[in-house]
Amino acid sequence: MTPVLTADSHDSVVTVDPRVAMAVESLAADLLPCADGRIDDPAWIRRADRLSHELPAELRRSLADFARDPGPAGALLVRGLPVDEELIGPTPMVGGSVQREATIPAAVLMLLTQALGQPISFRPEKSGAMVHDVVPVPGSEEFQGNEGSALLTFHNENAFHPHRPDYVLLLCVRADHERVAGLRTASIRQVNHLLDPAHRDILLQPEFATAPPPSFALPAEQSRPHAVLSGAPEDPDLLVDFAATRPLTERAAQAMGALQQLFAAHALTHRLLPGDLAIVDNRVTVHGRTGFTPRYDGRDRWLHRTFAVQNLRRSRVHRVGDGHVLTG
Repeated sequence: MTPVLTADSHDSVVTVDPRVAMAVESLAADLLPCADGRIDDPAWIRRADRLSHELPAELRRSLADFARDPGPAGALLVRGLPVDEELIGPTPMVGGSVQREATIPAAVLMLLTQALGQPISFRPEKSGAMVHDVVPVPGSEEFQGNEGSALLTFHNENAFHPHRPDYVLLLCVRADHERVAGLRTASIRQVNHLLDPAHRDILLQPEFATAPPPSFALPAEQSRPHAVLSGAPEDPDLLVDFAATRPLTERAAQAMGALQQLFAAHALTHRLLPGDLAIVDNRVTVHGRTGFTPRYDGRDRWLHRTFAVQNLRRSRVHRVGDGHVLTG
């Protein structure tokens, strides 16, 4: 299994060979019965953590390399993971859908999540479940979140939150009918050198505020003023949600608009197939989705989603009993 870096797109892709896929599936099967298959049970999560250390060395190495340096695109595509589309049942069509009972795809996703860091979830979002369903929901077509099917605007996941995830993991268990839905990613590493220096200086200033996404069902109060870029000027971190971040000055609006245009021009599109896992470094990369047309026939696009952090201790005050669910 050899990581491939495509020079023209800077898109990192790892293809899992059948031998590695079988080993991953065997570990997932071992995880299924723990805690009676209750994914959110602390015992199930602990068992997933232990088993993640038994993942094939070449897969763990690729994940560790990405965690150390996510590359120019700040995203990694892992292909060939064990997902049997015929065994997963119909695509859910209700709001707030999550995975509560362990399946092979959910277990595979959690094993790879644990290999990157520690999983987290947020109590106000999907009731704190660890594994989310990303599916189109009737009546929510224009929803700027995981239940919509219209164009999803670029965003850092949970940009309003002081303990947002370091990584967003999206495992495709079923593609859309026409296979036109595309996960879009754009990294500040791709465009930082293209920013006008004056715009970059403004983006480094606390002249922006961000509201919670609709999936949190929280009051639309803004975060404290924050910068869009922070850290090393030559390799900054990124914090923006173009649907929820509000510029507080006219010059901030102009700088944010310039950044959005650069992201649109240099974005990568990943049309995920069953067994494809996209990992987005949420510190340097925004993601979104192209629009698609659901049929609501039980065979629509279906992703599983998890979040991971490298430093779980940092959010201890927000986690009851040192668990994995942030209360607010």
